Amino acid sequence: MEILIFSLDDDIIDIEWCTIQGHTPPKGKKYRIIIDREKYVVHSECLTGKEILMLTGKTPPDRFQLRQKFKDGKVVTIANDQKVCFTDHGIEKFKTLPLDQTEGEVPRRDFTLLDEDEAYLESLDLSWEAANLSGALWVFIHDYPLPDYYNVSKAILGIRMTPGYPTTQLDMVYFFPALSRKDGQQIGALSLIQIDGKNFQQWSRHRTGVNPWRPDIDNLSTHIPLADAWLQLEFEKKPLINAVPA
Repeated sequence: MEILIFSLDDDIIDIEWCTIQGHTPPKGKKYRIIIDREKYVVHSECLTGKEILMLTGKTPPDRFQLRQKFKDGKVVTIANDQKVCFTDHGIEKFKTLPLDQTEGEVPRRDFTLLDEDEAYLESLDLSWEAANLSGALWVFIHDYPLPDYYNVSKAILGIRMTPGYPTTQLDMVYFFPALSRKDGQQIGALSLIQIDGKNFQQWSRHRTGVNPWRPDIDNLSTHIPLADAWLQLEFEKKPLINAVPA
């Protein structure tokens, strides 16, 4: 493992390191910044949002949105003509968000996820959102594929980000629209809950004492596959009954 030790006397100041250490970056230096988990060295104390986007090769810049994350977890949107000074205290990193010009809607990124969670969601190649709904934090994955024998082939999958996560476990899953079996058999332990103006279906499924939540291992990449297992288990417990011809 490569161990990097930085100093405020270095010619290149690492912005994330300064934030972690509680330092304010000094003026008159070069600055190492993180954009979408990639590191870039800039020679100016301040750049506009457009100039930061141009560093990543994301063009035209008006088709992308730049987000700036602070140490306290606060995330702000940086306009293309807005100036960002790397000598300001508390800047941690930057992230870019593609703007869907066809749909005219921007997926919500109301809060910052763990890097490993965001990487996992991106790996699904599905549209996803991180929404703050009156203080409740939710991840929504759109067009999530479902196994055969359900009434729909795709749905919105919702995960509530439990306060205290990742120390506190994620629990249950939520679907919109509500799922049902094509053979008409009832699915147990379901209820409806209003989320984001929609009637989501709550699947009350929980981890067992034999396989508890592991704070140093478990995250979205281990919880969401549980949803797939629960969906499949439904038909292992109660095999499909062939539909009676009309």
